[in-house]
Amino acid sequence: MEATESLPQAGMAEEQSTASLGFIILICSVATIGGFLFGFDSGVINGTVAGLQEAFDSDSAGTGFNVASMLLGCAAGAFFAGRLADLWGRRQLLLLAAVFFVISAWGSGIAGGSAEFVFYRILGGLAVGAASVMSPAYISEVAPAAWRGRLITINQIAIISGLFAAFVSNYLLAQTAGSASISWWMGFEAWRWMFWVEILPAAIFFVSLLWIPESPRYLVLSRRTRRARKVLRRLYGEGSVESKLRDIDASIAADHRPRLSDLLDKAGRLRPIVWAGIGLATFQQLVGINVVFYYGAVLWQAVGFSEADALLINIISGAVSIAACVITLSLIDKIGRKPILLAGSFGMAMTLALVVMAFTSADIGADGKLVLSDSMGLLALVAANAYVFFFNGSWGPVMWTLLGEMFPNQIRGSGLAVAGLSQWGSNFVITMTFPLLLAGIGLAGAYGIYLLFAVLSIPFVVRMVRETMGRELEQMEG
Repeated sequence: MEATESLPQAGMAEEQSTASLGFIILICSVATIGGFLFGFDSGVINGTVAGLQEAFDSDSAGTGFNVASMLLGCAAGAFFAGRLADLWGRRQLLLLAAVFFVISAWGSGIAGGSAEFVFYRILGGLAVGAASVMSPAYISEVAPAAWRGRLITINQIAIISGLFAAFVSNYLLAQTAGSASISWWMGFEAWRWMFWVEILPAAIFFVSLLWIPESPRYLVLSRRTRRARKVLRRLYGEGSVESKLRDIDASIAADHRPRLSDLLDKAGRLRPIVWAGIGLATFQQLVGINVVFYYGAVLWQAVGFSEADALLINIISGAVSIAACVITLSLIDKIGRKPILLAGSFGMAMTLALVVMAFTSADIGADGKLVLSDSMGLLALVAANAYVFFFNGSWGPVMWTLLGEMFPNQIRGSGLAVAGLSQWGSNFVITMTFPLLLAGIGLAGAYGIYLLFAVLSIPFVVRMVRETMGRELEQMEG
């Protein structure tokens, strides 16, 4: 009789588990729209550089700041989002980011000068910075350990899909208008429409966020146990609620809410786990990936490709990035985070070395631009896309996965704040300095610097990164 009764109970449990997983995937998908907008807002600038330079009559340094200005907002957004999310909640911060995305997309397109443009781009940067840390953090706090890596990797696929969508949109608008700088529909230049395209997905993000629950771990942190119990029941089923509540409660300080000072050990030094987060965030940028994403069109035109060809190459790079992330999606919860990072570091070092070799062979044409031979042009193109593949199959998704899950519950918001500030600060430095490096030491010299950091990332991963695969968030140690 007991065996007979256990069968329907087991079936009900399995059905509930399936339903819960479906719900988890659904709400994580909503959070990944933030990743899509992160990617779109980061990539849309790629096709607008020439239009901005002409519209605002800016020099190399001015153009570099117009492009990089968003990253100041990103750094501030990532830092304050991590802290404010401990006060207001993960979902509330994502809603605010959605509003900023809409305003920034509209304002960047209507800007009449550099100062106005920079203001709206910084506003968009606040949204990107917040989404960059809060989307993976939200996913990590609602996803079961067995699925967490894959679901956070989907966020990276969303980021790359956003980049890809921006590249396709830029290409189509430039092709239709004739150039990014030419007036198009309603008398506005094509580069302005490149920004306005983002308004639609940003609005969808805002509306979708209204229907997802707050993170249960945040609710426990803020002592809203009744609401946390309700969300946990929806996520994991009735049988797991009380044990989850006990585990989460045991992982946080009983005497105070999360604060920045929690990042320090008893001797007043930054905890090793915080240094590891800062290193991950910084190395991800110092290998130069966003030079490809922000300046791809400029880079390929610098070695002789036309504007249309350069924008088309960006689309190819976006497709390669998505393919790499899909492969990682199938591996991250099977072989772990650390092996994937190491493979990516080795792959990036080798492909960047080939890119440097190709650019070193370039000659200077009559128009002052670099000219590559057919064989070296092909090598640069293949090696650059191989580099993009290795990055987006490793450091791209895995860094965000680790940051979302590696910190203990008590310091997750603060840890993400510091790591996010480091990530976007490094991004700003790399992006701001590329036009100056291009004019000073050339493409080969610039990529030689990124090669050096790719090599240095190997011993960093070996010594500093801990494997988190399969571990519950409550098991993370600082």
